[in-house]
Amino acid sequence: MKLFLHVAVSLAAFGLYFSPVRAQQHSDAIRLNQIGFYPAAPKVAVVVSDEADAFEVKEAKTGKTVLKGKLGNVRTSQHSGKHTRLADFSGLRKPGSYVIEIAGLGRSARFNIGKQVHRDVAKAALKGFYYQRASIDLPEKYAGKWARLAGHPDNKVLVHASAVSDGRPENTLIASTRGWYDAGDYNKYIVNSGITMGTLLSLYEDYPLYFEDFNTNIPESDNGVPDLLDEVVWNLRWMLTMQDPVDGGVYHKLTNPRFDGMIMPVAAKNPRYVVQKGTAATLDLVAVMAQASRIFKNFNNKFPGLADSCTTAAVKGWQWAEKHAAVMYNQDAMNKQFDPDVVTGAYGDRSVKDEWIWAACEMYASTGKPEYIKDIDLELQQPMAPPTWSQVKTLGYYTLLRSAEKLKLPAEQSGLLRKSVLNYSDQLLVDLEKQPYNTVMGKIAKDYAWGSSSVAANQGIALLKAHRLTKDQKYINAALGNLDYLLGRNATGYCFLTGSGSKRVMHPHQRLSIADGIVDPIPGLLSGGPNPGQQDKCAGYPNKFADESFTDNECSYASNEIAINWNAPFVYLAAALEASMK
Repeated sequence: MKLFLHVAVSLAAFGLYFSPVRAQQHSDAIRLNQIGFYPAAPKVAVVVSDEADAFEVKEAKTGKTVLKGKLGNVRTSQHSGKHTRLADFSGLRKPGSYVIEIAGLGRSARFNIGKQVHRDVAKAALKGFYYQRASIDLPEKYAGKWARLAGHPDNKVLVHASAVSDGRPENTLIASTRGWYDAGDYNKYIVNSGITMGTLLSLYEDYPLYFEDFNTNIPESDNGVPDLLDEVVWNLRWMLTMQDPVDGGVYHKLTNPRFDGMIMPVAAKNPRYVVQKGTAATLDLVAVMAQASRIFKNFNNKFPGLADSCTTAAVKGWQWAEKHAAVMYNQDAMNKQFDPDVVTGAYGDRSVKDEWIWAACEMYASTGKPEYIKDIDLELQQPMAPPTWSQVKTLGYYTLLRSAEKLKLPAEQSGLLRKSVLNYSDQLLVDLEKQPYNTVMGKIAKDYAWGSSSVAANQGIALLKAHRLTKDQKYINAALGNLDYLLGRNATGYCFLTGSGSKRVMHPHQRLSIADGIVDPIPGLLSGGPNPGQQDKCAGYPNKFADESFTDNECSYASNEIAINWNAPFVYLAAALEASMK
């Protein structure tokens, strides 16, 4: 039975939502960013056909032709062998709504040209975190037709046998409320919260002025704090509860022993546990708290004592990690020793060297004390890689670069950091003009890992960092290309952000969207994207080609799940481009 009236509230979805039934029928052979383009930026569509030769851009409303052009040379996909050709209409700068038409193929999805063209998708992706909040009602005023009652109050969480300590014996009840549901399930994981929070906090540190008027219609809007930070605080306060107040160690996750079924949060009644403390979780919390402390000290009047609490948590966590330098979370081993067995997402790791690097960099940046990094091998001679939940050292590099002047970082270190980012970004740009979708994303099959959409977003972030270092437009153009990829210019033709685009994801693997009985999924969530591993064995994959291994199916947790650590880099990429393209 529905608990709220499902009244469509356009404000809640930022005007992005319209029924797919009413969506314009368009040719799937013409792939482009289904949202739009900035007036002065590159504008490219990709045509998957051997037949076409020319294209026209027409006003969507009148059908008037405003630009004609020839398609570019044939490009061949290294993954499928399919042929593509580019329609470059960068010369069209007039704001408006348009379609591309190709004789014999039909029309493209409708798109806009204009300033702030990606502001709504950036807002929607940040609002996606609000819909993932635990322990709180989501009223219609803010959630529209996705309004729901609170679930998982997490005010009586059990201490698992693996997590006992002095003062907290087995089955001790603790409160660990708030936080975001991690992905398609209803559990909360410190390791995945770490990279998520680090990405969102870095976005604020890099572009603070942009978020002064970035309103996402959440309960905290208009409280004198940027909505980005208000949303972050919801998860930050949960993370603080995951630290043992006595010894400073951090529980790996808060979880059911087994995943909840495909039910709404309010119907989920199974016991919840905090499980084993570990070095990765503790150092991730140290890094987040150190970074948060330097941001929230500027909002002490709004959040009294929060920055101090973050500092205290960071120091205590660091001290615990110094005593427990490599306590790894091994779920299978834990289950052999303790009951009940836990079979939810493991987020296990083989090395914590990268967590030490990230935590050390954040502590150094927040305290100015170089002793935090003096005994840490920063691995600056190694090639840079985009961050993942299991490899977070690049987040530390970004922080050192951002803080280099303030910290008076030695020239050798700052030079190596700069070189690392630029070498990685330049490598992405190699042979860009040969790529079938004209994006740096997907040059190699390895890009299509589990959560490949986040690979595209994190590549975009690195390119934006290179642009900030050099002001070279080639980097920002390539970052835009990866946003184009996520919003439709890819081998699947899908816009991967729910609630956006003409060919949109409708059936993500996410309990809220499955169980609520509403046709439209929760908006603003980034689907994982192509994954040739196809680990879910779900029906509907079109083939095994790396760039096409995607199915818009609820059962496809390998290609169509959502996750907070995928949404965060999308928010960064879209919002940072908006801030940069003003």
